[in-house]
Formats: sequence, C-alpha cells, structure tokens
Amino acid sequence: MNRMARAGFRIALLQLKVGANKQQNIENALSKIRSAVTDRGARVVALPECFNSPYGTQHFPAYAEEIPTGETSRSLAAIAKELGIYLIGGTIPERCAADSKLYNTCTVWSPDGSLVATYRKIHLFDINIPGGITFRESDVLTGGSDPATVAIDGAKIGIGICYDIRFDELSRLYRNQGCDMLIYPGAFNMKTGPLHWELLARGRANDTQSYVATISPARDASAGYVAWGHSMVVDPWAKVVAEANEEESTVVADVNLATVDEVRAQIPIFSQRRTDLYTTNAVGK
Repeated sequence: MNRMARAGFRIALLQLKVGANKQQNIENALSKIRSAVTDRGARVVALPECFNSPYGTQHFPAYAEEIPTGETSRSLAAIAKELGIYLIGGTIPERCAADSKLYNTCTVWSPDGSLVATYRKIHLFDINIPGGITFRESDVLTGGSDPATVAIDGAKIGIGICYDIRFDELSRLYRNQGCDMLIYPGAFNMKTGPLHWELLARGRANDTQSYVATISPARDASAGYVAWGHSMVVDPWAKVVAEANEEESTVVADVNLATVDEVRAQIPIFSQRRTDLYTTNAVGK
C-alpha cells in the first residue's frame, strides 16, 4: 500500500471478579485499571460485561444507575482522566433518566475523562436450551437501537455486547463504516462458552479482517450465572494472540494497524464483494 504504515496501541482486557457488593466491584476495577496502565503500559483498557453487578435479570434493577451521572460513570471518567487513557467501560445496567427503562450499556471514556461513546446492547440475550440454560434479558431490559463507533489513536473501533457477536450483520456494518477493531464485553456461560466463544471471536475477525477483543468476567462457580471467562484478543488473520483462562486476570496485546492493512491488501475480500447481488446497510430512521 502507498500510504505510510499505521501504528496502533496496547490494549488490556480486565477479566474481573464480580460480587454482590457494588462498591467493591467498582474499586476492584479501578485498582486493576491502574495496574494495567502503570505496570503493563496499556493505552486502552477494556472491562467486562456487567462488571459492577452480578449478571442476572433479578439484579439489574437494584444495580442500575444513570449515565453519566451515576457513581460508576463518575469513577470511570475520573480514572480515564487521571491515567490519560481510553477506557472501554465494559457494561453496566443503565436506568434511562427520560423513561426509567433499563439497558445493558457500554460507555467509552477519553483521556480527558469525556464520555465519547455510549452503546446500548442491541440484541438481547433470550435463549432456551433444555437441560442447559434459559435466560431472558428482555424480561427487564430494553434493546438499544444505535450502533456505536469510536476513534482511538488512528483506529476506528466498533462496539458490541456479548450476544451481539452472534449477529454478523452488525460486524459487517462496522466493517463497512471503516472499523479496524471490534470490542465485545461479554459473559458467555458454561454451555455456550466452550462451544462458541472463541469460534465467534475468530469468525468475526475473519469476516471483517479486523482485530476482535472479547472481555468476560472471571468465573465464579458459586454465582447464579457462571461466566466462561477466556477473555481474548484475536488478530485480523483470525489468530488468538492473547487469552485468559477462567480466573481473574489481565490480558495485554498490541494492536498493530499495519496488520489490518496487510491482511486486507493480501486477501482483498472487501473490494471483491458482489454488492450488485447483496449488501448490508444500516436502516435509516
């Protein structure tokens, strides 16, 4: 390619323990964020789905807070500014000030502590696997309706949450919009995790020739909902370049935008698509 090779950034995925004490959950996240930056040199830090609350429809109303005025948002804004980092704030149960509806929401904070993106989970996790797991987020949550992207150090990043990763149309929209990376805070369970967590992360990376990061809570076998863990970063070749096990840990990887450009140039599927026959477009409102 003629243009100068693009650089990138170091990202840390925080696979956090989550318990019933909201303040402890927040304080643990802040401590691990600080360590990821000071000890590991992260420029971007990403938190897991539902990091300030146990994951479960029975918990969401009690732990929900408004964005950006709630205690979790204020804490994330402050530490992003203190450390001068971009912070992908996992997700929290959000209570909308306008209509009191509840959403599963990811916030993104800039190095000056500004809220630069908010993404409400579009595809709600409603499944029924006999003998496995039954779960209905829609019993208490409302689905979002707006994809969200954010620009970080020359990269464009698309945000999804957990179940969203199963919908390749959303990742295709992000690729069409020029995204280099997709970030999915998520909490797969002990049924779907072993089957699909890595498969979907690598599949979305391969589909879009992008980096993909998935960030899970740590596994707690005593919890009502047991998370799979295995937070990971996948490169545009669909290779897993960093992965956690099930325990609380920090996964660090260097996102190299030159690799994105290299893969897309060598296997140019984007320009080879038959858009005279098929296309994926955002629906106008």
